[in-house]
Amino acid sequence: MIERYTPDEIGSIWSDKEKFQRFLKIEMYLCEGLEKYKKIPKGVSKAFKGIKIDVNKINKIEEKTHHDIIAFLKSISPQLGSAAQYLHVGLTSSDLLDTTLAWQIKDATAIILKDLRGLIKEVEKKATKYKDTLCMARTHGVHAEMYSLGLKFLYFYNDLKEEERLLTDSVAYVASGKISGAVGTFAHLDPNIEEYICRKIGINYIPVSTQIVSRERIAYYLSVLSLVGATIERFATEIRHLHRTEVGELQEPFYKGQKGSSAMPHKQNPIICERMCGLSRLLRGNMIVAYENINLWHERDISHSCAERVILPDSTIAVSYMLKKFREVIKNVKVNHQNMLKNIELSRGIVYSQKILLKLMERGLDRIRAYDMVQSVSLKVINNNSTFQKEVLKDAKIGKYLKKKEIEEIFNPYTYLKNIDKIYKRLKIS
Repeated sequence: MIERYTPDEIGSIWSDKEKFQRFLKIEMYLCEGLEKYKKIPKGVSKAFKGIKIDVNKINKIEEKTHHDIIAFLKSISPQLGSAAQYLHVGLTSSDLLDTTLAWQIKDATAIILKDLRGLIKEVEKKATKYKDTLCMARTHGVHAEMYSLGLKFLYFYNDLKEEERLLTDSVAYVASGKISGAVGTFAHLDPNIEEYICRKIGINYIPVSTQIVSRERIAYYLSVLSLVGATIERFATEIRHLHRTEVGELQEPFYKGQKGSSAMPHKQNPIICERMCGLSRLLRGNMIVAYENINLWHERDISHSCAERVILPDSTIAVSYMLKKFREVIKNVKVNHQNMLKNIELSRGIVYSQKILLKLMERGLDRIRAYDMVQSVSLKVINNNSTFQKEVLKDAKIGKYLKKKEIEEIFNPYTYLKNIDKIYKRLKIS
């Protein structure tokens, strides 16, 4: 991921230096395990504690070897002295690569979950604050019925909470290493060594592997990250629509000294929300690559490897960045109550049409007849620049079934929110 979108905390997990440090620790734990099970002399593992990683040196060696693991091993071997005879014993490259990858995913996910919970907290605050704030709901982009601004946030909150659960649960499945040798048969190491190493770094071990861990796990993980991104994208799109000049109900924060356009000084654009939409597309693209990586030849080829060096760091970093940035948007979003009320009045009351329809059905009319009566009145409002309440009161057919007082009571917007407390209670929010 480019530096512009890389938070330091999660970016450091994917640095070359960090990767090689983790390789070194796995090699040390390998010797510790072999010592524990009396396969090598005691004290060999201590030789790994003073090793210094030189990324430039490793890269220079790789220019000749064209193999990053061999370059790493060659760079540290001289520092090990006699312990070098036990370096990488029984391992294959993917034992280091996949176990380190699982370890990095575990640590990256911990950061992502922290960022996700930060966003959830801000969304919950807005859901509570605006529970009774009236706004217009839209379906197909067209006014539908009266709504609560708080419900927009609550809907977002619920999906984020579900994704928090999915992401938390995914770690046990995805963060699984393997120390099973060249084709996963444990021909040169006992399975106890695998269990020991994975336990030391706090990850699971895969029950059966080939030369690699199955890529279904990575594909699933990127699916969950893509889901988080898509949910952010959906709400970012909502803000983008409500930010438009013609709507003006919500506005992405615009800070002192910020500029919106190099040409038009008046511009205040929803650039962060647009950025969320763009990065979400990136996540979905990476997810597709992860699914393509499942199909490998026999016990392994390396067509997945080069792609994963891009898609895993980029996806975890992108999600962390999106969560941090969108939390900032939610925390500082501007709410224009006047425009919300003004927009409610735009449709001149026709959004109450279902209430009239249901009231007519209560009086014995079948649905089709009642629907046609109400639609006829609604079209008069649309075509004649009238109001729905006025046209309903004038309509003789409706007047046969509904009294004036009953009609006037129907046009109370807060009746649409009569069960909103029950919805909030379902999510344990008051």
